[in-house]
Amino acid sequence: MRQVFFAGLRTLGAVAVVASWAATAQGESRHGIAMYGDPALPPDFVSLPYANPDAPKGGRIVFGESGGFDSLNPFIVKGSAPAGVSLLTVETLLGRSYDEPFSLYGLLAESVDTDDARSYVEFTLREGARFSNGAPVTVEDVLWSFEKLGVDGSPRYAAAWAKIATAEKTGDRSVKFTFNVEDRELPLILGLRPILQKAQWEGKDFTATTLEPPVGSGPYVVDSFEAGRYISFRKNPDWWGKDLPFNRGMHNYDEVRYDYFGDGGVVFEAFKAGEISTYRETNPAKWATNYDFPAVQSGDVMKSEIPHGRPSGIEGLVFNTRQPIFADWRVRQALIEAFNFELVNQTLNGGVTPRIQSYFSNSDLGAPAGTPATGRVAELLAPFKEHLLPGAMEGYALPASDGTEANRANIRSATALLEQAGWSVQDGVLKNAEGLPFTFEILLVNGADDMIAVASIYVEALKRLGIEAKITTVDSAQYKERTTSYDFDMTHYVRSLSLSPGNEQTLYWGSAGVTEPGTRNWMGMNSPAAEAMIATMVAAKDRSEFVAATQALDRVLTTGRYVIPIWYSDISRMAHAKTLHFPAKLPIYGDWLGFQPEVWWYQE
Repeated sequence: MRQVFFAGLRTLGAVAVVASWAATAQGESRHGIAMYGDPALPPDFVSLPYANPDAPKGGRIVFGESGGFDSLNPFIVKGSAPAGVSLLTVETLLGRSYDEPFSLYGLLAESVDTDDARSYVEFTLREGARFSNGAPVTVEDVLWSFEKLGVDGSPRYAAAWAKIATAEKTGDRSVKFTFNVEDRELPLILGLRPILQKAQWEGKDFTATTLEPPVGSGPYVVDSFEAGRYISFRKNPDWWGKDLPFNRGMHNYDEVRYDYFGDGGVVFEAFKAGEISTYRETNPAKWATNYDFPAVQSGDVMKSEIPHGRPSGIEGLVFNTRQPIFADWRVRQALIEAFNFELVNQTLNGGVTPRIQSYFSNSDLGAPAGTPATGRVAELLAPFKEHLLPGAMEGYALPASDGTEANRANIRSATALLEQAGWSVQDGVLKNAEGLPFTFEILLVNGADDMIAVASIYVEALKRLGIEAKITTVDSAQYKERTTSYDFDMTHYVRSLSLSPGNEQTLYWGSAGVTEPGTRNWMGMNSPAAEAMIATMVAAKDRSEFVAATQALDRVLTTGRYVIPIWYSDISRMAHAKTLHFPAKLPIYGDWLGFQPEVWWYQE
């Protein structure tokens, strides 16, 4: 049986692409798929390598979150959904192993099929896959979920949906997606799409916020909640997937609960009081000094350090270049010069935390700081050379200060750059040719104590340039609303990046985000060079080409001067109740997605 659900080649060029692919070798159904080469685990694997297949079942884990929530639909732009809804209650066709850069194995789907060109992907559903209400997961649910998310869901789903030429039912349990572009990551991206139950949403507005939990096929169901205060997930005793090798040793708790508090400081106090059972500490100075409370001294709370091998990602203060005041790269570079990282790091972290040098530093995907582009990286950037900012080709490194509060050398450099951009100090105030003062707002969330401290030191440094910056703090709902619509000058910015970056990079840095609300392109960058590097990354057939394209993208992003980077850590610091345990074998991604609560367990 073959039923075409969505068809329509969007251009004559797409017709030619698909026609050329028709002659390529046909694929074969497999238990898994990797971005490059073969997946590491054989078809008869027992469990994921970092899961304990003999982990005991039962108990509970309680997380603390700052802020609140007003919706249980995490798949749309509107509203703020609580942590855990998608993770715990909704499944995907394939599941990811976090001990490999990017490999997926069958979950809702028992197999995946694609050809050498990856011009299509076909999934075959497992016969026993069931939603939590007992209804089978069907091909119709898959087709509906893909279209609904692609059309009405968050912008993060739209790009992949636009690359699907046809979506069709090819059998009682099989579904095939044919692509209209060359994108070797698409089979994996589609394998990670959430599968929702079509029947639940009939006659309802999917784009509206709701407190009705989604019906999923995952290990947990929503047990109870109070909007903005807590949500509790209960293990589904009839979960269809509990015996799958992929799930063996995972999802071990009877209850997973998230409690919400006013700010991060209150969350830590709740942890000290035993109200929550685990806490991630991001500040190494606090890790060294703040964990001497009675529960630690008695051994009821343990301190664990989890190493990882993933890229640094980017964290810091982001410029909204949609605002005219930050449109000139020389202005952004001047404000980077004025940021006294060495003083900030010493004050808040004891000086022990390394600075983020680029978006993919701490991995082979990062461009080495201060070195010129060579070889394939230079070749990829060459067509855009005239439009690249200084440093992209010849090398760029962040400025370092002498650590003193005066930061004189960098302030002189910043002053010169501002003068070149048309700003000068008049009566102690930095003004442009029209006499307008240089003022802007730093938007932060209530209770973000570390970032408020960072911004406060920075505000004082900017006064040396005649710049007036003010810090505004808002609650989490207001913060989401303002960042979704890009209603800010500067704000705290975090983008975690994987060892296999791909299509999500378009959501982060793509030009559509300049005007389209809800993307993760908060800086408002519009770079044909960046988009070309992303296209090369997702089309690369071998890892060397992929690494070169990613290093080239790293150069474009870093020299764009969009973010004032702060620090990263190559370990995660986790304090937790002694009854919470994790396997000795750690994934290469460390404490990231797929780790806590997935492979943890409760044991007295």
